[in-house]
Amino acid sequence: MGDETRMTTAHESVLVIGASRGLGEAIVETYAGRGAKVVGTVRGGGLTLLHEFAGRREGVVEIEHVDIDEPDALEALAERLSGRSFDLLFVVAGISLAPMEQIAAEVATEDFVRMMVTNALSVIRTVERLQHLVDPTGTIAVMSSGQGSIANNGSAGFEVYRATKSALNQLMRSYSVRHAVDDRALLLLAPGWVKTEMGGPRAKLEIGDSIPALVDTVEAQRGKPGLQYLDRNGATLPW
Repeated sequence: MGDETRMTTAHESVLVIGASRGLGEAIVETYAGRGAKVVGTVRGGGLTLLHEFAGRREGVVEIEHVDIDEPDALEALAERLSGRSFDLLFVVAGISLAPMEQIAAEVATEDFVRMMVTNALSVIRTVERLQHLVDPTGTIAVMSSGQGSIANNGSAGFEVYRATKSALNQLMRSYSVRHAVDDRALLLLAPGWVKTEMGGPRAKLEIGDSIPALVDTVEAQRGKPGLQYLDRNGATLPW
């Protein structure tokens, strides 16, 4: 991702949860390049790609720390950010612990639980806990996957990962029903199969093929209340 600046964004203040590397870090770079002020979160105390980028964009990118699987850490982040306002909350955090070919019945119970907690429960907890930081006409986005679509599952593979994203979609659907009078745009986003540490070398897309288009899609949704499930190009996905 480059550092060029394009002063065009519908979201001038952005909070990205899960931005140490991969898709989350690329989203930070893209928004910073479009003129937004961005807070990105990392886990642990080690240096990351986000630290490298933030060092080149002082005053534009700020780093926070949180492990969303730890409720106390999430609460502490909410307290540190109290009083601030963001146009966009984008929760990107997610994991995959099972190889593509492994069927669900063969996945270790502890791996199943950890994936479901991180990819579904912790994400919706993050949305619930940080929603008050988002402008009333802003956007709340979470990184889902096309593999979360039950209707589109014609190939199996990544069975538990698929299940966690379907669960996330359902939880966001419930959230949207409870917030039906909210003016915020709510987005479930599918970036495509991208070559990252999690996506692996067999993935079809480079980060540069996915994230700029995905951000364009997010940008186009501000001011459109209600929940949408979209791919990176803005096409509606079936549940």
